[in-house]
Amino acid sequence: MAETSGTTETGELDSRPRRSSWRYIGPGIVVAATGVGAGDLVATLIAGSKFGYTLMWAAVIGCLVKISLAEAVGRWHLATGRTLFDGWRTLGGWTTGYFAVYVVVWGFVYGATAMSSSALPIVALFPDGPGLKTWAIITGLIGLVFVWFNQYAVFEKVMTVLIGVMFVVVVYVAIRVVPDVGASFAGLLPVLPDGSLIYTLGLIGGVGGTITMAAYGYWVNAKGWSDSSWMKVMRIDNRVAYITTGVFVVAMLIVGAELLHSSSIALTKGDRGLIDLGVILEERFGAATAKLFLVGFFATSFSSLIGVWHGVSLMFADFVERTRAARTGAADADAGRAGSGTVGRQERSVPFRAYLLWLTFPPMTLLWLDEPFGLVIGYGVLGAFFMPFLALTLLWLLNSSRTPREWRNGWLSNGMLGAAGLLFVVLCVQQVRDLPW
Repeated sequence: MAETSGTTETGELDSRPRRSSWRYIGPGIVVAATGVGAGDLVATLIAGSKFGYTLMWAAVIGCLVKISLAEAVGRWHLATGRTLFDGWRTLGGWTTGYFAVYVVVWGFVYGATAMSSSALPIVALFPDGPGLKTWAIITGLIGLVFVWFNQYAVFEKVMTVLIGVMFVVVVYVAIRVVPDVGASFAGLLPVLPDGSLIYTLGLIGGVGGTITMAAYGYWVNAKGWSDSSWMKVMRIDNRVAYITTGVFVVAMLIVGAELLHSSSIALTKGDRGLIDLGVILEERFGAATAKLFLVGFFATSFSSLIGVWHGVSLMFADFVERTRAARTGAADADAGRAGSGTVGRQERSVPFRAYLLWLTFPPMTLLWLDEPFGLVIGYGVLGAFFMPFLALTLLWLLNSSRTPREWRNGWLSNGMLGAAGLLFVVLCVQQVRDLPW
């Protein structure tokens, strides 16, 4: 049951600050589980294998950047009572155009990627079973059915279990490789070895930094947090999310540094790199540890799959609702309002379910085909621009009269969002340059 704002004895909305409690934690767990995918873990492993513990400081800074971004998203939803897309729409029609193209192209390619990533560890665990494409379709269909028939409360519980599995497995593997504690602390001193710039930027900006950060506000509302009285609770929830993410990143850096760096072992880039790691773990620690790691790999991938299936579908449903209201000139007093009732209605809406189908069935064609050149370019460009778009539009929204004065950005928020925006612009340029033009 979602926690709601409640009313006073006089029947008025109770806007008193909520008392912080661990029992409220939830949306942060969801965004952490969704944001950290298998590709993120491989990128972190490769950074550890190339530079050892030297880039540990970048992982810590990345955690702080994500905390500031997600806090800004949640603050917008709670301070204004409006959804993030409703805020974007006030900045001009260009935001609607960008999001419309982005969410269609990105969803098509991501659907295939998520299904393949979830299937890889299953194939490794059951080599005599169906092949990769069959398992990919099965995981996609399971994600579709689960999100279609369950609303946020059940979704959050399942995500909590999956992130618990991820956490236990990743930390266990990091402990098994026996980390060098002294080198770990030395890695907190900012140093930039030769050739490490791109890896450093990737650690700061890449892990846990996707469209799911924008979905955080929708999950906050789905939890029943719909006004500023929940601000303190949201901030604690958000910190838990990205401290958890930070633990994942540090643990995988340790594994990369101890297991791969000293032995000069190279991993395959992309999700298949975790299959390589499973083989290495089996050689070093036995089949049980390798199988446990593959279970954690599956939890990482499948949590990202159902997280996107739910969170981005909510964003798409809100996008369609706001766009339709603008076109018809509907004078709906609740247009753009954020709250658990709105989210509950959107979870059963036609646009929500239509986007679920878009994420599941059309991408299955890509499992048999190489991604067309134009699609690769479009996906890469649109995806590279999303995080700068998010950071810079949040700066705009939270420093304007659209946000109540009490909840506008202070110097710290502006500094963190400004730095994040600059970082993501640099990463954007690099990603676009690296595309196969």
